Amino acid sequence: MSEFFELKVAGLTRQLPICKVNDHLSIAAFIMFSDIEMTVAAATELLRRVPEYDVLLTAESKGIPLAYEMSRQSGKKYILARKSVKLYMRDPVEVDVKSITTANPQKLYLDAEDLHYLKNKRVLVVDDVISTGRSLQSLESLVEKAGGIIAGKAAVLAEGEASEREDIIYLAPLPVFPKE
Repeated sequence: MSEFFELKVAGLTRQLPICKVNDHLSIAAFIMFSDIEMTVAAATELLRRVPEYDVLLTAESKGIPLAYEMSRQSGKKYILARKSVKLYMRDPVEVDVKSITTANPQKLYLDAEDLHYLKNKRVLVVDDVISTGRSLQSLESLVEKAGGIIAGKAAVLAEGEASEREDIIYLAPLPVFPKE
């Protein structure tokens, strides 16, 4: 197997390193941090495809560049679900999350003010990659707790079986590399 996977998305090509998750699975690592060209192109293309929405929601941390750029281009606010409670948070609400790219279960938190902002709003949930969908489910739970409405779920890439889902909007599939 090659050490890299060639990704073509939003008119750009990137060589992604293949990384071992465990003895049975490797994935191609897609990191948007510092890749401004990819972030801008992916945000532009996703905005062409997503339904009407009032606010963006993403999880800390890899979804931040995408949500920021989509917010900048659309002029609509984005809200960040944090991985830890911050001093400024009042009455934070938490949900559990277990992602393929993190070793241990985590939690996501939203401040009471952000929860209030989401109430009755059409929320577009965005992330860099949707794989197992667990992070997505956690963000959906936060929207539900806030009384918001899921307008859509979008990502740059859908990894593995996620590319077969019909409830998400994504720009390109990303294969996984199982080992027998």
